[in-house]
Amino acid sequence: MTSSFKRYKYFVFAIGMMWFFQGNAQGDPSTFKGQIALGVNSPSQSGFVDDFEAKSVNFPSINLGVQYMFNSLLGTKLDFGYNRFSNLDNTPEFKVNYTRLNAQLVCNVTRVLGFVPQRIGVFAHAGPGFSMIKPLVDYGENDTSFLNAMGGLECHFGVSDALSVYLDASYILGLGDDFDPVTTGYGSFNGNLLTFTVGFSISLSGCYYCEHE
Repeated sequence: MTSSFKRYKYFVFAIGMMWFFQGNAQGDPSTFKGQIALGVNSPSQSGFVDDFEAKSVNFPSINLGVQYMFNSLLGTKLDFGYNRFSNLDNTPEFKVNYTRLNAQLVCNVTRVLGFVPQRIGVFAHAGPGFSMIKPLVDYGENDTSFLNAMGGLECHFGVSDALSVYLDASYILGLGDDFDPVTTGYGSFNGNLLTFTVGFSISLSGCYYCEHE
């Protein structure tokens, strides 16, 4: 087994499970949806102590979530995110694992806009969460955690009645305090994070687009 496969084996497993659920989905209106996405992230420079700076674009960002729709307009979802970012060239070397867990409200903006084509869906999401920061390399002891507030927008394209491909742009506002004393922040992060991901949304309870027809 190659090292790259070991690193992303859970991502591959999740895709396989989503295809399994797609094959076993029923024809009733979709209530539960599973989501998986992969993309890039950009941390705010204000989240580092002086002299530390991250690359403007970092890979990967992995999001996993389960969504429940109360009706065709409003819903909620619980999602987990994993992000990795590292130092810019010619700055102190570091790597950071940023993980988060968020509970969010979901709004089917398609219903509000009205003019979006049938196979296109637009969803806004926002809610509070908890961020966990784990520095690597020489700063492993400088881990921290804090509350966050997250918001984003998803644009879906229906591939089938149960499956859609979507683009998501999200901003995670960090609510952590400044490092005190400042030396505890070496190699760590307590700022905001911007993510762009591409993923799959699969109906676990029925037809993804039946509710729009």
